[in-house]
Amino acid sequence: MLLLNKIKDLEVRTWYAEKCYENGWSHTVLDHQIDSGVYERQVLADKLTNFNEKLPAIQSELARDMLKDPYIFELEGIKDEYIEKDIENAMLEKIKNVLLELGKGFSFVGNQYKISTENQDYYIDMLFYHLDLRCYIVVELKNTEFKPEYAGQLSFYVTAVDETLRKDVDNQTIGLLLCKGKDKLSVEWSLKSTNAPIGVSSYEIEKVLHKEVLDLLPTEEEINLHINIDKEDK
Repeated sequence: MLLLNKIKDLEVRTWYAEKCYENGWSHTVLDHQIDSGVYERQVLADKLTNFNEKLPAIQSELARDMLKDPYIFELEGIKDEYIEKDIENAMLEKIKNVLLELGKGFSFVGNQYKISTENQDYYIDMLFYHLDLRCYIVVELKNTEFKPEYAGQLSFYVTAVDETLRKDVDNQTIGLLLCKGKDKLSVEWSLKSTNAPIGVSSYEIEKVLHKEVLDLLPTEEEINLHINIDKEDK
């Protein structure tokens, strides 16, 4: 009934029905996914990757299908002027919601995952293993617009995971770069210059407050009233 009431396009409705079956979405989760426009973000998005050139055909198609643009993370209590560490910590606290947004097959391995050379330690923001792709996925978070050097850093991390963690049964590691925004041409040029399979998506942060909390907050009128009283006292 939810699909019939909310989705008029038969092709889109069928897509949501299939995803429900594949992922075991509840009525509430399905409602949330429709409201967040997951079809538009996953199927219709103009995805920026080099997967076709860097991955075998079957894996490339599956890897592109997993991507969304933008990703929408519902993270409570995060500040307006957040940094990557704030996002990462909030994501860890809400890892179930993050896995739901990332999609089927993602398994969390660790955050600030240490990769070491002889003289240097490096720390990957978040490391996942994808059960369907059978490969590690390195996720790097940036709270700025895309910069070409980000692709180089992520490419290094992808190679490091391939060299230290990847087993013979694993497919090639994939990098996922999440930025606040991106210039398409800058991304395309950067991806052509790297040998690592990388996808670049934007993300949005929704700061969710429960209704019980919202009910306790003062209204705009009450705030203005207090401001006016303070001015009069002065």
